Amino acid sequence: MKRLFLVAGEVSGDTHGARLMECLQEARPGELDLSGLGGGQMKSVSGAIEDWLDDAAVLGLWEVLKNYPYFRRKMEETVSAILSNSPDAVILIDYPGFNLRLAKRLRDGGYTKKIIYYISPQVWAWKKGRIPVMAKLLDLMICLFPFEKPLYEGSGLKTVFAGHPFVDELAQKKIGCERDPNLVALLPGSREREVEALFPAMVGAAKKMGHENPELRFVTAAVNERLAKRLREIADEARLRELEVNSMSIHEIMQRAQVGVVASGTATLQAAYFGLPYCLVYKVSWLTYVVGKMVVEVDFLGIVNILAGREVVKELLQGKVTADNIASELNELLNFKSERERLQAELADTVATLGEGGSHRNAAAAVLETLGFPDEERKQESDPLLT
Repeated sequence: MKRLFLVAGEVSGDTHGARLMECLQEARPGELDLSGLGGGQMKSVSGAIEDWLDDAAVLGLWEVLKNYPYFRRKMEETVSAILSNSPDAVILIDYPGFNLRLAKRLRDGGYTKKIIYYISPQVWAWKKGRIPVMAKLLDLMICLFPFEKPLYEGSGLKTVFAGHPFVDELAQKKIGCERDPNLVALLPGSREREVEALFPAMVGAAKKMGHENPELRFVTAAVNERLAKRLREIADEARLRELEVNSMSIHEIMQRAQVGVVASGTATLQAAYFGLPYCLVYKVSWLTYVVGKMVVEVDFLGIVNILAGREVVKELLQGKVTADNIASELNELLNFKSERERLQAELADTVATLGEGGSHRNAAAAVLETLGFPDEERKQESDPLLT
């Protein structure tokens, strides 16, 4: 019986952790003891998981500082539990602020067994200097993006590209519909700050486009009714009447709209997967932007452009997030079929680099190999008695 201790501290990590645990158990039923820290989804797979997400999943520097005594106590408890029980492996799932410190504390405390990191922290964007340090702490890095593998392997850290979970998750969301030539998606993100910073310019672009083409309709989606209400208020203040709010899910919008404008973040990768021709927008306080530019080490902001290594999707950043600029980009996509098709082809090529699916199974296989389990498929192929 191999004992694994997993640590996830955010909703997304809990989701990926639960799927990883399921794949591990399917591959080695009855041979693994899974415990650790996570959320409700991981706990549903193993009752030995402590659900700490309500306290762990805080956003922003101030929230972290305010809860520092809790995190310090939790770190001490976790280090003590792992060193005392000495599991065969510790699997750290994203959540780098806590998990990278935990890895160092464990090594400093004498833990010599396997430490595996699942879902690479984005140190490639802001702290590449951490990679050699991580290589000394970790036994395996499991990453979601193909360009991450050579970055880590260059420092001697064994790395596996498992593929991105989106490939499996979004395949289930496909509805096989035709695009509405008069439907434009306005997707300002899921946070209130993003809505306030980006949606007024999106609405302004919609008004401008609507004056030029009265047949156009605009659609948006919000994660909750409070944000939906705010979206309606901004549209009403601008007297934009042709806006649908939450009439369909964001994934349906991405498949039905002819073009769209999307806030930088997870949604841009989703939009790329569904082939939505779009432009990207990003706007934060100038201090945040200036500090970010000082520490970020990538040429592009959008993950699609980072994956492609060039500007596939037009990026409108900071002062360029204006109604005129958004309208100009969307009108070009609306009015020129060749431009839409070119962009859709490039989006498809970029998404194809994320793998063919089965990312959680691939990650589980990498974990089991690191733990010394034989590869059953390879074993069956090599043993004539099993064929």
